[in-house]
Amino acid sequence: MRRRVRDHGAEASTLRVLMSNPLYRGVTVAEFLSALGVSAAAPQIASFLVKELDASLGAAGLYYLTSLAAPVVGYLVGARSDRTGRRMGLFRLCAAAGFFGWLGIAAATHLWMPFVIGVVLLGFAGAAGSQLFAAMHDEMTHKPSPANDGIVSIARMAMTSGWVIGPAAGTLVASHFGLREMLVATALCCGAQIIPLGTLKVASPEPSKTLSDGEGALRGDGKPGIRAMSGLLIFTGLYLCVYAGEPVKYAYLPIYMDEQLHFAPGVRSAIIGIQPLVELALMPLVVMLARRTGAMWLMAGAAACGVAANLCFATMTSSAGLFAGQVLMGAVWAVFASLGIVVAQRLLPTAVATASAIFLSSPALSSALGGLAGGLGATAFGLPHVLFLPMAFGMIAVVGYLIMASSPKRQRPGNSTPVPNPLPAGASTGSE
Repeated sequence: MRRRVRDHGAEASTLRVLMSNPLYRGVTVAEFLSALGVSAAAPQIASFLVKELDASLGAAGLYYLTSLAAPVVGYLVGARSDRTGRRMGLFRLCAAAGFFGWLGIAAATHLWMPFVIGVVLLGFAGAAGSQLFAAMHDEMTHKPSPANDGIVSIARMAMTSGWVIGPAAGTLVASHFGLREMLVATALCCGAQIIPLGTLKVASPEPSKTLSDGEGALRGDGKPGIRAMSGLLIFTGLYLCVYAGEPVKYAYLPIYMDEQLHFAPGVRSAIIGIQPLVELALMPLVVMLARRTGAMWLMAGAAACGVAANLCFATMTSSAGLFAGQVLMGAVWAVFASLGIVVAQRLLPTAVATASAIFLSSPALSSALGGLAGGLGATAFGLPHVLFLPMAFGMIAVVGYLIMASSPKRQRPGNSTPVPNPLPAGASTGSE
């Protein structure tokens, strides 16, 4: 009973801190608006290219490769943010790029236009979120609190909520008003994320001192070197293995349920829709659990849940089995959505905007790689055996996270200073 009272008090304290701080409050609303707009457009963009610009199905599918620009642009924006400390200015520029980018696609009259806009403008739009999480990190550094990890989790919950609502909202707008109008609505959401933050200015991080290659995290030009980034890159690479299964699942599980299992449309929709609901339900519990088990150990467990989920998808023929798989995947993304950005920032504490950008833009790369692997695997193995591929990716992630969690020392590469713990108040990353 005493533990329940403490946990309830911690949740209330977290909400109070979030609501009383204009930055935390604004970031939470902005993340919801951004996710709402982008997730509304994501399922409709191929239909727009085919119906409005006369693209072939193959050409429409190639549009998603424009997301490969996001990790590169995110790194460049993050590096500049870490050099200058101007998080909010760069956020507003990136959000404005998203507004004009989606507006430009909505007005496109030639097929090449969405492709160019997707690379040039929407690549920058994807970096807006990393600037906000870097700004939150700076604020939390100036105002340390046991509630900080919970605040980040709530902001990520807002993003997840946007992704839950967005696809249905996009379908509704497109069916009632049209595909171009739906893309205009996406542009408005991207631009509107500036509003809750207004002209807010936040404390800039102290400029990082330039350290020699043998003793610090930064190169002579102020950018983090490969040695300093090795922990983050390994962590993100393992995250790519976890995430790469999602495009395979969403591409082929609905086809499998329809053409081979002959499930009714309502059953198929319920199976697909249960995952984000489970994710939202579990996210408030993840931070409390991570305090007891350690974040990295919890991520290893989440990756193992992903392995079990994909085993269900590849072998089960009943709706109950596929529901179980989606529930397990909800647990996977509850953990990574709540803790991933926090751990990534702590693995590169001298360049948190770069760390945020690398981690948050990695799903774009993972989706492209997973889609390619799924396409080749579907040809080679067929349905449902192609779904063994995500299971194999997940096993790599489980092993990698277990190794990271059991590492005897939490040291930054090339530095003798321990990495700050991403979960305060006695928590651990699981790698003491």
